[in-house]
Amino acid sequence: MSSRFELIDSEVLYEGGFITLRRDKFRHQDGEEVVRDAVVHPGAVGVVVLDDDENLWFVRQPREAVGVPDLLEIPAGKLDEDGESPLEAGKRELAEEIGKRAEHWESLGSFYTSPGFANEEVHLFLATGITDAEERPEVDENERIDVDVRPLSDLDTILEETKDSKTLIGLLKLKVRLAAG
Repeated sequence: MSSRFELIDSEVLYEGGFITLRRDKFRHQDGEEVVRDAVVHPGAVGVVVLDDDENLWFVRQPREAVGVPDLLEIPAGKLDEDGESPLEAGKRELAEEIGKRAEHWESLGSFYTSPGFANEEVHLFLATGITDAEERPEVDENERIDVDVRPLSDLDTILEETKDSKTLIGLLKLKVRLAAG
């Protein structure tokens, strides 16, 4: 059963450097009107990095919002460059965060992080054919990133220990892809 709706009013409640908070009013097909607060986000990209030696590449960084000083994550970042595609953002983030480039890129799809209150969509890629980046773009001065390389054979252990959604989804998609051959 699909219920159609239309946006009939929208108000920006807060505009920050990273997110915007908006209050929207919708009219559903049956005439009912509802108000929803939404976090507006430009979207993001996450990159599952698998090198020729069958190692997975991660970053560890502090995530103050959840109180974790060294959360294990795949390289990732916001879609915050005008006109930049998710693939271009993935290539930029791979060079920025771990100083690598990839010869082969494969889409692993996308997902909404929390569609009940946010519009953020994360685009996932598998990057293989890994080499050092010729030039490493300037990293945001506020980022504190440590690189963590783990063998693919540890995939199940990694899945058990990480709590980051983009990392879990990306690694599970990789696992399904590898099982399919």
